[in-house]
Parts: sequence; structure tokens; C-alpha cells
Amino acid sequence: MENRIEKKFKELKAKRKKAFVAFVTAGDPNLKKTEAVIDALENAGVDIIELGVPFSDPMADGPVIQKSGERALKSGTSLKGILALVKKIRRRSQVPILLMGYYNPVFHYGEEKFYRDAKQAGVDGALWVDLPPEAGESARRAAVKHDIAQIFLLAPTSDQRRVEVVKKRGKGFIYYVAVTGITGATLKTQLSSHQALKRLLKGRSVPVCVGFGVKTPEQASQVAKLADGVVVGTAFVRLFEEHPFPKALSQLKSLASRIGRAVHAA
Repeated sequence: MENRIEKKFKELKAKRKKAFVAFVTAGDPNLKKTEAVIDALENAGVDIIELGVPFSDPMADGPVIQKSGERALKSGTSLKGILALVKKIRRRSQVPILLMGYYNPVFHYGEEKFYRDAKQAGVDGALWVDLPPEAGESARRAAVKHDIAQIFLLAPTSDQRRVEVVKKRGKGFIYYVAVTGITGATLKTQLSSHQALKRLLKGRSVPVCVGFGVKTPEQASQVAKLADGVVVGTAFVRLFEEHPFPKALSQLKSLASRIGRAVHAA
């Protein structure tokens, strides 16, 4: 069976459209409400959903996503609970879902067991920000075995050797970090000037999505004109910090719809 992420990119390419990928933290404010968030994102036109796995030491995350993870952990969110949520979602939806976070929870869960259970739950991809492709071979093999797309990060500082390794080993799509530093940083430079991105886009066999720093429909449109997809996260996560849940959900629907239209029209 074709992986849902790969299938989605094929469908979008046939329509000459780019992918809109949305990140939210699973369990913020709790897993039951995350279920409603996933439904809202899909209905707003999101093509692929990234569920953040909360972790106690999120070194790559800015304050907005750090606080989101703290709220999720406080509500009792666990990796096992997130898999149960995805399994529930699969009863009514085929939207591609990937889990994004840190490798430590997977290590404690058991690598082989995680990828097996993730596949059974209906997870399509995994991205561990602290697991580089050179060090993640056992995870990659487990992902291949269970048809989970193992997604890797590349950054403006990535050299040609790292670019080639990720091109060879990455599945689903390659996540290009548009800014160096933490999530939520501001996208200030023109992506067309990024040499690493130019090398990555040249002769690619796996789609390239750009994230970190993309917060507005205008920015999303600019990125979509260059890459195969756009990832937006902090702009959504911030809503759950600033508003009570019913209002946050309404704001999320509105922002996701506007960004989705911008991405798909690019």
C-alpha cells in the first residue's frame, strides 16, 4: 500500500499544487481537543498534519512550542496516547499524519515496537529533530520495514555531503529549516539566496518542504513558489497560548484556510 504522504505529493503534483503542512503539538491543551484540531486543519485545506510529540527538554524549540509541550505533558500526554489518537482519527480520515519530536521518547518506548505500533495506528511519517541521518540508521531501517516515511532535516548550514546523505536516505519529504536557530524565529532572508536549498532542489527525487519562520499567508506563498511544500507551526501553536480553546480553534480554522489558499494558489 502506498504511503499516504507519498500519495498526497503525487496528487498535488498532478494538480500543479504545493503541499500545505501544518504543525500542532499533540495534547495541547489535551488529546481530546487535539482530535478536534486535526479535523479543523483537514477541513481548512491542510494537506499533511505534523503532530508534535511533547518532550521535557525541547532544545530546538522556541518559547511558544516549549510552553505548548509543557501544557501537553501537564495534561498527561504520552507517545502511547498520541498513537491511540491517530488510530481513532483513522476511523474517519485518511489525511497524512506524521509525528515530529525528539528521539528520547521513541528510545524509551522501544524503537522496533514504536514503528510497528505507529504503522498499526495509521501514522505515515516520523521526524526526530535530534536524530541525524548518519546516526539514525537503525531507526531508518525500522521505518522502512513498517512503511513509515523517515523524514530528515536540512539547514542553510548543511554541506553537500549532508545534503547527499539526506537525499539518499530521506523518505516522504525533506524538511528544510529556513532559519538557523529555534522554531518561531523570523524568516528574514530570501530563500532564493540559500545555497543549501539550491543544491537540495536540484535533481531531487523526494519533495522538499520549507519550515521554521513561515507565519503568514504572504510568506507561505513566497515559499510555495520555490519549494514543494510549506510547513507552518508556531503561528498555529501560539493561538492555544493566547486564547481559550473554543476561540483558539476558531482562529486556527481561519488562519489555516487563508494560508492554505495562498499555498495552493502559488
